[in-house]
Amino acid sequence: MTYTPKILGFAGSTRTDSYNKKLVKVALEGARKVGAEVKFADLRDFAMPLYDGDLEEREGLPVNARKLQDLMIAHDGLLIASPEYNSTFSGVLKNAIDWVSRPSPQQAPLAAFSGKVAVIMSTSPGALGGLRGLVGLRSLLSNIRVIVLPDQIALPNMVEAFNPDGTIKNPQQAASIEQLGATLAETLKKLKA
Repeated sequence: MTYTPKILGFAGSTRTDSYNKKLVKVALEGARKVGAEVKFADLRDFAMPLYDGDLEEREGLPVNARKLQDLMIAHDGLLIASPEYNSTFSGVLKNAIDWVSRPSPQQAPLAAFSGKVAVIMSTSPGALGGLRGLVGLRSLLSNIRVIVLPDQIALPNMVEAFNPDGTIKNPQQAASIEQLGATLAETLKKLKA
């Protein structure tokens, strides 16, 4: 029986026209082209309060945190695009990770993250493409037991980089971003062989 990697992609932004959402969708297409089953999740659809230990103790995980946690548990790999806010990744992404990292009853610690394989990427209006934010994101994910592949892309000058339909204007850049998704899918195939 052939193994089909299941890859979840999302961006650390809730903005409707987020360039990082567009970026991760290009990478998901690369994974799909090499046989992965892919799904895009919009964090806007998983609104959560700011993480609060007292709230968790009183009410448990918010419904949307549990839904996102279940979705992540159901996938083998993660493609994550993060905007850079003040030289780090977004608060929306950190809050989602904080809630999803909390254990549900009868669940192993870090069940949504432990043993997952991820590729990270970013785009921003600046010349570095959000690169500074990826450093902290890589560190955080590694600390919660995610295997973060060394391949990453920080796409600069995002406003000029995308076509109105969300595709990448430069064919070489588009191919590199699709390759991120393909690399994740192929790595998962090798690990599960």
